[in-house]
Amino acid sequence: MEQRISLVTLGVADIARARTFYERLGWRGQEAEETVFFQAGGLALVLWGRDKLAEDAGVADAGGGFGGLSLAQNVRSRAEVDAILAAAAAAGATLTRPARETFYGGYAGCFTDPDGHVWEIAHNPGFPLADDGTLTVPDFDAG
Repeated sequence: MEQRISLVTLGVADIARARTFYERLGWRGQEAEETVFFQAGGLALVLWGRDKLAEDAGVADAGGGFGGLSLAQNVRSRAEVDAILAAAAAAGATLTRPARETFYGGYAGCFTDPDGHVWEIAHNPGFPLADDGTLTVPDFDAG
């Protein structure tokens, strides 16, 4: 597994309120599919409904077990998703969502590390990766 984080997703109670907050700080976001993306250097900060994030990660959003945060690594192929999930499981992770097709035309799965932090490993052809793994959020208005 490459030592890299591609996205940090914050599970929020109110997308509009959260987007307004970050935009008031000077950030510029783009919304797609009820999700807001902010380019943040070589990675992206993502705002998504907390309930949707928990469901997507295959974890319960109750009892303090889910902190409303998910780390993600985008990879170059579906095979790499499978290999990383297998390596994570072998290293002691708990697979919370097996790899599967996604609504955005990609392929992804999730695991939690031994402390319960959620990681998503995803192949998303719509989010290009540079040779060094830097992710670029596409211009959703150009499409």
